Amino acid sequence: GRATAVAFALRGWAVALLARSEPGLEGARQDVETAGGEALVITVDVADAAAVAHAADQIVERWGRIDVWVNNAMATVFGPADEIPPEEFLRVTQVTYLGAVHGSIAALKHMRRNDRGVIIQVGSALSYRAIPLQAPYCGAKFALRGFTDSLRCELRRQGSRVALTMVQLPAVNTPQFDWSRTHLPHRHRPVGQVYQPEAVAEKIVRAATSGPREMWLGWTTIQAILGGMIAPGWLDHYLATTAYDPQIAKETSPTGPDILFGPISEDRGARGRFGQIAKSRVAGFDPRVVRIAFSTVLLLAAFLVGWVAGEVM
Repeated sequence: GRATAVAFALRGWAVALLARSEPGLEGARQDVETAGGEALVITVDVADAAAVAHAADQIVERWGRIDVWVNNAMATVFGPADEIPPEEFLRVTQVTYLGAVHGSIAALKHMRRNDRGVIIQVGSALSYRAIPLQAPYCGAKFALRGFTDSLRCELRRQGSRVALTMVQLPAVNTPQFDWSRTHLPHRHRPVGQVYQPEAVAEKIVRAATSGPREMWLGWTTIQAILGGMIAPGWLDHYLATTAYDPQIAKETSPTGPDILFGPISEDRGARGRFGQIAKSRVAGFDPRVVRIAFSTVLLLAAFLVGWVAGEVM
């Protein structure tokens, strides 16, 4: 979210910053202004629908309209599903899923007036293919994808020109891995290829200006999504045996801040501690193109198999 705010600011946008942590908001404000943008700081918990709606009203009062709204707030709990208390499942759902719902509805109220605007849901490959030890987060991202598809249908039926886009992310090097709640002896770490937040932010800005229905970032995202579609049972077995231990950062103590129910009192910036393995560029794919290419390959393979079978017979 912070890297995305800076990416917009670099292009001269005025950016409203919504979060709970005052030190983090102040750091983000400085980043936006240094990048050449105008910043509006609003302290808010996205789980509070009324507070989010009021924040949207403040933005419109300040600048007259909302052109782009990015729903990016997330919370996660790491550990086996049956060891996570109900209140923690609830909190993750309130922030990661309902926070985006609240933001979408609040933005839509103002965008309808001008019949224009873009709402971006920051999703994840895990909104298509869930993995072990992250049941609350995966469930919330699945729910967000369902909500987004439903709202998109409603907007099209109404003839609205408000666009709704979902950007599915790979692993990103943010501080989340140091401040998420864990029920294991150690904190968690990203799996698969990891990318710097600035690389992802550039693609989010691109989605805001080009308005695709959806955008998949990184090869690992494509592999996870298509793998789940083609061989979900095999992938269940594969992830059960290969995706558990690699998520556990054995070199790191679990002690430290936890932001599930409240913010930390310091500014951590946009990047996490996995910079040495994080890539600075990420490929963005329109899933329509991916599906066409994949279908073409399958049809070609089917044709070749049929041809070979005919020759043999």
